[in-house]
Amino acid sequence: MKQNIQGFYHTHFGGVDLPNNPNFLYKLKNDPHHNWTTEHLKTAITEFANILIVDLPKVQSHLGISSLTVCVVPRSKADKNYNQNQLLFKATVKHIVNKLGLIDGTDYIIRHTNTKTTHLKKPMEGFNNDGDLPYVGITNATCNISDSVNGKDILLIDDIYTKTVNIDEDAIQALLNKGAKSVAFYAIGNTVLKF
Repeated sequence: MKQNIQGFYHTHFGGVDLPNNPNFLYKLKNDPHHNWTTEHLKTAITEFANILIVDLPKVQSHLGISSLTVCVVPRSKADKNYNQNQLLFKATVKHIVNKLGLIDGTDYIIRHTNTKTTHLKKPMEGFNNDGDLPYVGITNATCNISDSVNGKDILLIDDIYTKTVNIDEDAIQALLNKGAKSVAFYAIGNTVLKF
């Protein structure tokens, strides 16, 4: 990062046993090793939407920006690798952004080349965890970033922020390099590091 960025998060993230852990995020990812029902997915969407409805206006007010464009950090694989029920995080953000009257930039960053899924430590049957681990410039190398970013005040949203991974920082820098006027960051969960 070449400059300081304002960051916000809803709650701590530390695994299913942590009190108030945003476990609905597992359902929104809907990875193949889970067998979530339609009801599980609907409940997760509602829980996430209710958080965004409250948090996004607070973030916007804190930033003091009336014309805020909301972008989403894409999943680690190219979109063609996911079905619609695995893209529910972005779809929910898009819905709430439009409901709140914010500028919809949820399709401004589109992954075209697979990267490693950093939260999956073990091989998983039926899932090829191909691609590179995070490195400086990975967002530009593996994503198309819309020219519409230029001159916009951006709020970049991700599901989970982990300080040591640097995916979010790289995406922020990519947006700034593309001409964003400003970038702030918001995550649902801020990973609690265990030592």
